[in-house]
Amino acid sequence: MEKELIVEIEELSNLGSGVAKIDGMVIFVENACPKDKLRVKVTKKTKNYLNAEIVEIVEPSPYRVEPFCPMQKICGACQLQFIDYNYQLQIKKQIIQNSMRNIEGITVGDVIASPQSREYRHKIQYPIAQTQNSKRILAGYYKPKSHDLVNIKYCPIQPKICDEIIEYIRVTAPKYEVTGYNERKHAGDLRHVVIRSSASTGKNLVVLVVAATKSFGQLNEFAKDIYEHFEDVSGVFLNYNPQKSNLILSNESELIAGEDYIEENLCEKTFRIGPNTFFQVNPKCADKIFSYIKNYVSENFEKAFILDLYAGIATFGIVMSDIAGKVVSVEENKDPITLADKILKLNGIKNVELHNMETAKYLQKEIKTKNRKFDITIIDPPRKGCTQESLDLALSVTNSKIIYVSCNPQTLARDLEYLISKGAKASFIQPFDMFCHTYHVESVVIIDVEGVKLEGVNPEAVDSQE
Repeated sequence: MEKELIVEIEELSNLGSGVAKIDGMVIFVENACPKDKLRVKVTKKTKNYLNAEIVEIVEPSPYRVEPFCPMQKICGACQLQFIDYNYQLQIKKQIIQNSMRNIEGITVGDVIASPQSREYRHKIQYPIAQTQNSKRILAGYYKPKSHDLVNIKYCPIQPKICDEIIEYIRVTAPKYEVTGYNERKHAGDLRHVVIRSSASTGKNLVVLVVAATKSFGQLNEFAKDIYEHFEDVSGVFLNYNPQKSNLILSNESELIAGEDYIEENLCEKTFRIGPNTFFQVNPKCADKIFSYIKNYVSENFEKAFILDLYAGIATFGIVMSDIAGKVVSVEENKDPITLADKILKLNGIKNVELHNMETAKYLQKEIKTKNRKFDITIIDPPRKGCTQESLDLALSVTNSKIIYVSCNPQTLARDLEYLISKGAKASFIQPFDMFCHTYHVESVVIIDVEGVKLEGVNPEAVDSQE
């Protein structure tokens, strides 16, 4: 364990660690760049691999650069910021290729860069704490693999207005006797600050997450103060979260001042975003993804009948509505569907059908009752991907194409392997850099399912999903 080794980094793992090999043994090194030559110290040894930390950069990679954020080394949010941005895109392509190594015939395209690599992140979630002696309010991110809070006053990957709002909260909270949260003691008022910022309008929603079940006078006045101080703050919420857990936002939010939403534009459609609304954190890159899929559909189908699974606020349904004959959007959580209905009315859209149901249960019901066949099924699941049962059901209701949107190359590879084993065909993956300076990457793959015949799919026998 005390031994130091000289290694050369070959590539990055799917979790962003540098990968080196000595005598066939894999060594994972954090904060490493491909082509770095490093002196490392082993910190963990298992039968199959070693973990190590950098002692000295013997010879830096030609792709290693100085991070543009002074907090990068201790913050942990932008794991790859010390690597040249264009090379980051090559690394992410390689990560997807490695995940697809067991699938024949799959080509991975070059990663499409984000229109912005700075100030791109439009959802900010800062934990809040307070120093024991001076009682200063701290706000920032946790150090990697810890709950030690890094007090961040400037973050170049989020809009500047967010830094200004956070700083005002730091300074102003004590004036209203609003205290920071002590996670160990489960004491204090303010647990998190969440900001939803619109790339289209510059307006912001501020959500104060408090360890309480209801508001009190000083807290209300504090929230109103924030609203009145910033012209670009559309509304301020309190979110009540007294739970002893890592959950950031509960389902209990109360509007204290202003509007209960901000508006965002995507593919010439207007969306409304509330405190808990799932919406892409990088709207300008999301616009590229949605445009890519929309262009494919419009060029290959005339008024397609589209099924939109894991729909959230029916973003795909809304974007596709003007080129589709009809879209059926399915989402298991009630609040997004309620908001989607309002967004449809806001945009004057009448050809999107909403269903508030779990994916597998909806597909079971669809097969048992209407048994409609869709030209295209769009699947945009969470990181854990889909169950085999749900993939079977999706195959059984889709005539031509499944368009799979993934934020996790490993679960995408698993689900693609399964679909291909059932007779589906896939040949090309288009990645997008939704999450700049991190190891995360978004992928779109168009899967041909025409002619696939599933035998023995019994909707009544399918276990419910997620």
